[in-house]
Amino acid sequence: MEVAVVDFTAPSAPHDFTRSLRETGFAVVTNHPVSQALVEEVYGEWLTFFESDAKYAYRYEDGDQDGYFAPDVSETAKGNNIKDIKEFFHVYPWGKYPTEVSDAALRLHHDAGLVARTLLDWVEANTPPEVSAGFSRPLSSMLDGSTRSLLRILRYPPLTGTEPPNAIRAAAHEDINLITVLPASNEPGLQVKDLAGNWHDVPTDFGSLAINSGDMLQLASGGYYPSTTHRVTNPVGESATKSRLSVPLFLHPADDVILADGRTAFEFLQERIRQLRSQDLTSK
Repeated sequence: MEVAVVDFTAPSAPHDFTRSLRETGFAVVTNHPVSQALVEEVYGEWLTFFESDAKYAYRYEDGDQDGYFAPDVSETAKGNNIKDIKEFFHVYPWGKYPTEVSDAALRLHHDAGLVARTLLDWVEANTPPEVSAGFSRPLSSMLDGSTRSLLRILRYPPLTGTEPPNAIRAAAHEDINLITVLPASNEPGLQVKDLAGNWHDVPTDFGSLAINSGDMLQLASGGYYPSTTHRVTNPVGESATKSRLSVPLFLHPADDVILADGRTAFEFLQERIRQLRSQDLTSK
């Protein structure tokens, strides 16, 4: 399996991107409109935030899912029983937001969201008619009115050697949403699994975007676009002493969007959040 590297400005980009999403569930996009300087600004100021005690004033509350998630309450991947080695902050335009940082993360949420809409339009235009006929509405229109799309600012802390046996930074999982837009991290570690069960490193050249399809797109497309399994491995050597920052934008449909067989996006998300954190969502 080879994840395609697609030039956002190339005439063949819509076709090449959709083909890679179909064949691998992933694509890497270059020459896109998301500013690398903005990504680096987010990494720098949020690393300082995570290393301070200020984060504890923004703890999440059940229902809305915005705010700070400490390592002890973060996530256990579906089908796993060991928590990931990470902490994160959920940034929604309507949610908790630290006064200790600038609005850079909100701007990144906006800019990556615009790119995502373009990518979904590409997918819509290059999906076989017999597949797209099953979409309850055009893919990018599924985002209209959504309050669920979130920028997750992740910090994978330096490893100390005291982690639970077999714990890794992010255990093998699939994303819940339609698609994920992920600027390259400051450290490597992202891997994707092929259909034969082999793991492959995802290209992470600084300035690129890794895009993957999620469970909702897989469901809405009747399995045509696979929600591919991926993980973040533990580093070794000097890299193990460093924090890894990651800022995926998870694109979610509006709550009332029908994914398949009368099942709404809210119902599907509710089920998955219960699996991940044994919590209930608040309907919006």
